[in-house]
Amino acid sequence: MDARRSLSLLQYMVDEGLVPSPEEEIKRKNVIDKLKQIVMLWIKRVAQRRLQKSYVRDAAATILTFGSYGLGDFTAIGDSSILVNKVLAYDYSSLPNPGLKTVHSSESDIDALCVGPYFATLAEDFFVVLRNMLASRPEISEIICIKDAKVPLMRFKFDGISVDLPYAQLQVESVPENVDVLNPFFLENIDETSWKSLSGIFQSVLRCIKLWARRRGVYGNLLGFFGGVHLAILVAFVCQSYPNASLNVLVSIFFMTFASWPWPTPVTLRNGLMPPTIPTETRSLMPIQLPCFPREYCHSNISRSTFRRIRAEFCHGHALTKDSWKHDFEWSSLFESFPYSKNYTWFVKICLLASDQDGLGDWVGWVKSRFRRLIVRLEEVQGFCDPNPTEYVDADVARPNIVYYWALQPGRSDFTNVDSVKEEFMKDICNGYQGPAGDMTLSIVQAPQLPKSAESDNGSGKGREACRRVIDGTNEQIPVYLKHLPPYFMQFLATNQNPQYPSAGPV
Repeated sequence: MDARRSLSLLQYMVDEGLVPSPEEEIKRKNVIDKLKQIVMLWIKRVAQRRLQKSYVRDAAATILTFGSYGLGDFTAIGDSSILVNKVLAYDYSSLPNPGLKTVHSSESDIDALCVGPYFATLAEDFFVVLRNMLASRPEISEIICIKDAKVPLMRFKFDGISVDLPYAQLQVESVPENVDVLNPFFLENIDETSWKSLSGIFQSVLRCIKLWARRRGVYGNLLGFFGGVHLAILVAFVCQSYPNASLNVLVSIFFMTFASWPWPTPVTLRNGLMPPTIPTETRSLMPIQLPCFPREYCHSNISRSTFRRIRAEFCHGHALTKDSWKHDFEWSSLFESFPYSKNYTWFVKICLLASDQDGLGDWVGWVKSRFRRLIVRLEEVQGFCDPNPTEYVDADVARPNIVYYWALQPGRSDFTNVDSVKEEFMKDICNGYQGPAGDMTLSIVQAPQLPKSAESDNGSGKGREACRRVIDGTNEQIPVYLKHLPPYFMQFLATNQNPQYPSAGPV
């Protein structure tokens, strides 16, 4: 029974389009290889300006991958001999697509890290010299420099694949290609059994949990939920604790463990070293410790409201999976989209606008990086805020726009005027923004006023991580793609049964 349940879950992931094809795997590998070549050319150019000629030849920098893409290849973060001969917990070759052993989905972006030596600066060499080199490449487009974030980075598309690229400056003269840097998944002295778990079944459990988090509306660090690193460490904790358990059992244990976890007790991985001596994290409601040195905690934007939502979803997942051994259990019940309109009556509609599509991309990225302040402010004046991560496009608005619908306190109808909230937040986000600032409107709407696709949608389409949708009542909708959006950001045009899209409105 346990083996059948595990195989049925693996097959469910295949059926949902979460497995990248061999062609997609090759394309991603080529992007990383090309990035490494560009970075090597970049560091030589920087060295020629900053070092004596005798040192230029040895100057080197590199690219490391992490996040969901980097998890697909543990050999990139440590001694390859550790993992090459590990026996995976399942024989994936019996499934329709044996590529299931990678963590990222067919539409995942790439989280990379540029690691450079002491003489290559962030402000000038990374954000100016390297940025200009990337911009000159025909296969690279839509470069955005996010300089004021807690983790400054460049975001761009490389051969159609979205790449996030922060920079780490090491106090060395040359960075070797296989450098062991602060990678959250490089675990020193970890035991053999745990490595087996992490190198095989861990990846399947993580894919399941990330899909669950997206469908249930609790995925997205910028909106106060878990990001990919948070979920990876939670999954690794369960895999370490139960190294011989099957996929079916591990998913069930995951929800059982964190439905009753005594937060704010931190989640800490074992790594065979002495117990950590760093003080307990007091700023985070759900502290998760990074298994790196020096020891520190994952950055978290979790607020009181999102903490409540995450806990509720852990409990909901546990209530479903504790009976996974029953004959009538279906995995699809775990991955049902969260029904916003059934759980909430009132929503705040947030509409971000810009003069053109390129400006909209920059404006939305900047505002999202400061969304936690808006969530906290809404909590102060309304008591609760559930920020649905899904993004929409309002066809009734002439200017390019992105719309969010965030749920407000259930059972409450005396809502404070949101104009003051908007005014405070606009002052905050316009301070430091480089370029022409966009606009933002806030309004209170009821559940019947939501677009039909917003009632219970969290990017549930096959292979989709998120969705953008054009709203036009209950009319039929067909997919189109915007130029400035990554390929997994889909939106819809209403057709009114007419192939000429008369009611679509300006896009």
